[in-house]
Parts: sequence; structure tokens; C-alpha cells
Amino acid sequence: MTNSISFWITGLLLSATLSGAVAQTNSAAPTYGSELQGFDYPYELKHYAFESQGKQLQMGYMDVAATGAANGRTAVLMHGKNFCAATWEQTIKAVSDAGYRVVAPDQIGFCTSTKPDHYQYSFQQLAINTHALLEQLGIRKAIIVGHSTGGMLATRYALLYPEQVTQLVMVNPIGLEDWKALGVPYRTVDQWYQRELKLNADGLRRYEQSTYYVGRWKPEYERWVTMLAGLNQGPGHTLVAWNSALIYDMIFTQPVVYEFKDLSMPALLLIGDADTTAIGSDAAPAAVKAKIGQYKLLGKQVAKLIPQSTLIEFAGLGHAPQMEQPAGFHKALLDWLARQ
Repeated sequence: MTNSISFWITGLLLSATLSGAVAQTNSAAPTYGSELQGFDYPYELKHYAFESQGKQLQMGYMDVAATGAANGRTAVLMHGKNFCAATWEQTIKAVSDAGYRVVAPDQIGFCTSTKPDHYQYSFQQLAINTHALLEQLGIRKAIIVGHSTGGMLATRYALLYPEQVTQLVMVNPIGLEDWKALGVPYRTVDQWYQRELKLNADGLRRYEQSTYYVGRWKPEYERWVTMLAGLNQGPGHTLVAWNSALIYDMIFTQPVVYEFKDLSMPALLLIGDADTTAIGSDAAPAAVKAKIGQYKLLGKQVAKLIPQSTLIEFAGLGHAPQMEQPAGFHKALLDWLARQ
């Protein structure tokens, strides 16, 4: 680690100005604490305290009881890299209204959870952390739902705990291909760190609009840009950026695509087929960039690898169909779960 990285110096505040049609011109963006203090979650936020790798940590999570006629089933929602448990807001409501208990945690290194100064990130470790949370909550079997990076985590969780995963649902998961093997150049953790230090609302918005939402934008997406930018630019700036860098390295170096064939439970792939998300594509040679992140092809390819798979594609939608077209998305999800 270079001397430029300090985990004990806080208070480095960067200013951001929200501009454009979807932003407030000349208005300073809000900032949040290193565990997203100051940002409102849609349901009661609780914390699970535990020790891992010699660190005292806590995971923020929401545990929402069924609001419809309870069916005795639990859905665990795993967020993506540029998302938090809060971004599942509409899905939590739809699934709990349908009679499911819903647990939505923030993984270590993200959002309302601890950002350790040192942590060996792996999908196995995050899965083990989540399993420990569910055990404390008395949940022995669950439907595991993962979006984006959460899809990679959900896959790893299902491989580690196959007897406790009744169904696996992946929503535009990343990791449907091995970017490194396809020629995307490696970035060091230090390079990721320098990149993450520069994160701001304008950059996030441009990236998400072009990559996640196929050039479209809705005013309700702005809240999530503000959430991420405010977390990064708050008093935990360097620590948030460092954890983000470690997490990107985990994502890039720990592919799950080779193990889809080993999944033993019914699995649902919900794919916005216009998605183009691919880690490291901004640094990839043009020939490599042209062939990665093609979800219209990737969804079909991976569905063939998973023994008990169902593929549902949303034509023209991007990386987050649950946010772009919530009514159609939730109908597809709940109809499939009802048949299991």
C-alpha cells in the first residue's frame, strides 16, 4: 500500500454540483457518513455485529415481514456494486406484499456496512458473512436473489450452501463471462483506488445512463446517484474508495462463469437484453470491448450452462430491469416463484 493511502485521516470532503435536466443546478450535493449515515432507508435499518479476519464488523440490513398473506418463505436480496440494499425498495414491497419475508443486507465494504482498513475480499467470505446473518435471524432455507455483482455473490452462495437455497434468481448478473480471459487488461488495486477517488455524481450519472439505462434517464434514478456520490465524497472518502478498489479486484479476479454447471437448484435469469455492463471495458482494446457485455447473447449462453434454468428477457431494457420496468419485472419474478 502506498504512503498516499491513509485510513485514519478523515474529513476529506469533495464538492459536487448536480447539473443538467435531472439535477439541481448550483446546489451542493449532500454527503453521507462512511456507513451512509444521513441517507434514509425505506425500511427499518438494523445491524448485525460479528468478527471476521480479526476485525469487528457490522452489516446493515433490512428484515421486512410479509405484508400479504404469509407463505412461510424468505427471499434474500443481494445488491450490486453501484447499488445498496435500499435500491431494492420497490422489489421489497412487491415481494413482501406477495407474502414473502424479505431480508436485504448491505455487504461488508458497501453502503451502511463497515469499510475495513484491511480485508481479504472474496465472494466466499461475503457469502459466509451473509449466511451467518441468516443463521442469527433463524432462516434455514431461502430464495437467493442477486442483482449485478450480487448475482456473482448469489451464485457463490448457492454453490456453498446448496441445501439451503430453494431457488436462485439472478438479475442482470455480472460475471456471465470472464473478462480477464477475454482480453480485458488487469488493473492493480492502486489503480482502481486512484480511479475511485475521482468518483463524483456527474461521472456516475453519465456511466449509469449510457451503460445501465441504454441512454435513458428517469428522475427517480437521481436518488441513487446522490447516495453513491454522497457516500464517496463524505468524511469516509479515502476508506470508501479503498474498499471499492479491493472489491473491484475481487470481481475481476474471481469468475463464477465456470461453475454455473454445478448449480443444483432451480434458477431464474432475469435479463434486460440491452445491458452492456462489463468490468474494465473502459480500459479494454476496441476489439475486446466490442465483444464483451452483450447481455442479449450472454443470457442465452448462461441459461444453457445451468441445469435447471429459466430465462426471461426484457427486450430493450438495461442493467436494472427491476428499476426500469418494475411492474413487468415483479410479475415475472413472482409468477416464477409461485410455480416452484
